[in-house]
This record gives sequence, structure tokens and C-alpha cells, in this order.
Amino acid sequence: MAKDHGPSIKNDEQYEELRDEGMSKSKAARIANDPNSGEKGGKADKYEERTKEELYEKAQEIGIEGRSDMTKDELIKALRNH
Repeated sequence: MAKDHGPSIKNDEQYEELRDEGMSKSKAARIANDPNSGEKGGKADKYEERTKEELYEKAQEIGIEGRSDMTKDELIKALRNH
């Protein structure tokens, strides 16, 4: 049974698995808290299929700086490398 990490982590089991794989606490938390992260088979929308506004909101959610000046391609790159 997974340890309860409090209200800041929505999927404790997934969070612990990601941490065991060597992910940082912040990256593991972002993935464990994303409602699409548990979907199998790539059902989450690909970044290229999202609007610039959707990408901007995702970048804002995870705290990417300089996002307001980024193009859609730059937002995609920043999200993938964060």
C-alpha cells in the first residue's frame, strides 16, 4: 500500500513508482497529479494537437518562465524538456 503523501499528491502509488524510477519530487508530483497520466495507449492529446492557449495553460500550471513570449513550437519544446 502506498504512503499517503497528503492532498498535494493525487495518485500516491504512481508518485512512489516514479520516485523509485529516479524522477525528481516535482516531476513525479506533476505526473501523478495529471488526470491524463494514468491513461494507457497514448490517449492524452499530443502537444502538436493542442492549441497554443492550451499549451500556455499547461506551461503556466507547471511554472515555465517566459511562456508569454513563446511560440507554439517553443511552448512544446519547453513542456517536453521541463
